[in-house]
Amino acid sequence: MGMNAMVHNVLKEIGIREERYNLQWASAAEAPRFVQLITEFTQKMKELGPLGKAEGMSQEELKERLEKGLAVVSDQKVRVSFGNATKAVRKDGIWTHEHIGELITTKMAKTMDKVFA
Repeated sequence: MGMNAMVHNVLKEIGIREERYNLQWASAAEAPRFVQLITEFTQKMKELGPLGKAEGMSQEELKERLEKGLAVVSDQKVRVSFGNATKAVRKDGIWTHEHIGELITTKMAKTMDKVFA
């Protein structure tokens, strides 16, 4: 769940619609749920259209932004910051998507601001 929050933050920063990333859990015993999740996600991607189109970007701009996103998630300071944020999540012991997202965003804000500057 923490990685989900970080990816959403990075996508938001580089101008890619957050809906393009969706991480859900489905066990092997939940075939109908898996089919539902994939069907819904596929429909959403069809509605959004090709990557960059819904965001109003040229192919060159899209490439630049994706490269920036890759550089951010590969940055050692960002990775250390994420590790520290996940320690705080475990310490709190509150496992809701909202709490984890808020904690990851708050704990990583300073580092992300420096990297995106």
